[in-house]
Amino acid sequence: MRKLKSLFSVLLLTMFTSAFADTLYKSSVVASYYADKYNGRKTSSGEIFNMNAYTAAHKTLPFNTVVRVTNLENGKSVQVRINDRGPFVAGREIDLSKAAAAKIDMVKTGTAKVRLDIVSSSKEIPVYETTTEKWDIQLGAFSQRANAQTFAKRLMSAGFENVVYQKTENLTKVVIKDVATDDVQAILDKLEAKGFTDYFVRERAKIKK
Repeated sequence: MRKLKSLFSVLLLTMFTSAFADTLYKSSVVASYYADKYNGRKTSSGEIFNMNAYTAAHKTLPFNTVVRVTNLENGKSVQVRINDRGPFVAGREIDLSKAAAAKIDMVKTGTAKVRLDIVSSSKEIPVYETTTEKWDIQLGAFSQRANAQTFAKRLMSAGFENVVYQKTENLTKVVIKDVATDDVQAILDKLEAKGFTDYFVRERAKIKK
C-alpha cells in the first residue's frame, strides 16, 4: 500500500509539472537592460520601476506575464515579470531590470542572446506574437485643462510634433501620439535632452479632442 501511495504521488507530481511546464516563446533573440537612469520612474503599466526587482519591458507581451530568460552564452536563467513597454532599439527583444541582468551575468556586456519561455500568462488566452506599429508617449496628466495647454505649448516650442490631448473623466493628458516603433527611442532621447523626463509609452489609444 505504501508503495502504491508513493507511486501515485510521483504520478501526480509528474502531471502537475507537465501541466505547468514553460512554453517556448522565442530563442536566439537579444536582451538588453535598463537601470539607474529610469529607477523610480513610472513604467507603462503604471508601476514604479525598481531596477533591483525582477521585471522587464517587452513591446507586446501582456503585463504581468512571467517569462524565464536564459542567457544562451552561459546557461544562466532568471524569471521576470513584464511591467513595461520596450525596448525600442532595433534588433532588441526584451529589456531587463539591472537585477535580472546581473542574475544571468550580462551587465558587463550590456546585451546577450537569450531564450524566452513563458512561465505564466496574465490572461486566460494563448500568448502569441502581435505587431504594435504605433505608440503614444504620455508626458503629463492635468486636472486643469489650462495647465495641460501650457505644458503642450512647451512641448511644441521644444520641437515636438503630434502633441494632442486625451480626455478622461477628470484629467486631460498631454500625449505625443502616433509614434512608429522605430521612432520611439529617438523621441525619448530627445525628450531627455530637453528636460522632459516624466513619461511612459503605451499602445496607441483613441484620441478625444
